[in-house]
Amino acid sequence: MVYRQDFAETINKNTVKTSVIVSFLLALAGVSVWYYTRPDPIQVRLHMVDAGTVRSTVSNTRVGTVKACRRAYLAPATGGQVAELVVTEGSAVRREDILMTVWNADLRAQIDLARADEIAGRARAEEVCAIAAGAKREADRLLKLRQHKQIISEESVDRALTESEARRGACRAAKASISVNQARIKAAEAALERTLVKAPFDGVVAEVNAELGEFVTPSPPGIPTLPAIDLLDISCLFVSAPIDEVDAPAIKIGMPACVSLDAFAEKRCSGRVRRIAPYVLDREKQARTVEVEVQIEKEEELIGLLPGYSADIEILLDTKDNTLRLPTETIIEGNRVLIYKDGESLSERKFEAGLSNWEYTEVLSGIEAGESVVVSIGKEGVEAGAEVVSETPHQSESARP
Repeated sequence: MVYRQDFAETINKNTVKTSVIVSFLLALAGVSVWYYTRPDPIQVRLHMVDAGTVRSTVSNTRVGTVKACRRAYLAPATGGQVAELVVTEGSAVRREDILMTVWNADLRAQIDLARADEIAGRARAEEVCAIAAGAKREADRLLKLRQHKQIISEESVDRALTESEARRGACRAAKASISVNQARIKAAEAALERTLVKAPFDGVVAEVNAELGEFVTPSPPGIPTLPAIDLLDISCLFVSAPIDEVDAPAIKIGMPACVSLDAFAEKRCSGRVRRIAPYVLDREKQARTVEVEVQIEKEEELIGLLPGYSADIEILLDTKDNTLRLPTETIIEGNRVLIYKDGESLSERKFEAGLSNWEYTEVLSGIEAGESVVVSIGKEGVEAGAEVVSETPHQSESARP
């Protein structure tokens, strides 16, 4: 009996030991399978939170347009045949330069006739006034003789005085006719002026829509037509762009702004807000906007710009230097970021934000300097709890200026 009991205990101990060994081997196999089949950690870009400059800005919701501060669509004030076309597209002109002339030979003839009438009128006035002066002297002599009781009839004196007054009236009428002729000359010159198209300011001719010998007419009221000459002043340019109605109240005249253009790589940051529209555009019911104009002030930044270029504006509302910040692209909706620490999976954290623009956002609380946040938040699988490694091992992106 004792022998059988010892034998059974030995078998039980061997069975337990075998079970332990088998369990261990199975666990080891499971760990090995997991280790060799587990997904690789996701490579992400990281940014180390540090201090720097943060600017609060607003930008346009839709693309803006470069425009000239002055632009004139010119046409003659009176219709007629183009007799002279002085400029072509691209011509630089000065203020008061004649750009185009409508046939006006008849008006010039009228001016010549009016000037000739003026000359003749002056001659007639000289004649009549000389006669009037003689008649006055004759009347004065007769009055003196009468006063000295010489035999002079009252009728003769009265006739002389009447003649003198009549001649003086004729002299005044002759002089008035000179003024009439001068006014006629001015009227003819004004009519002649209506046949000339002059530059109202220094500028460049953008477009010419007339040909020599062609008949041109001014635009009828309410019916726009192509201007004979389109004149631009490109020494002063501005960008007109729509700003969302939510952002518009913070914008003030004179605020600094940068202008970005698809045609040029560099920003132009000498801009100033020069005008804010006094009304809201509601062309799109779901995106109402306010038109804002930004004028570029530095001459060197005007080089190469042309009216009509598409452009974006970024208006600076406020700025803070040496403040804790992180890239705006790292932020998830609700002011949340993914924090990375060596040897740990990603964790999500909410923080309090201050000033912000498309590039950087100020950190008021919730994140400390030196912590690393994930930049690649749009990468598949990047979320809280994910295993990640830095694309640049043991190093986060350095802060940009």
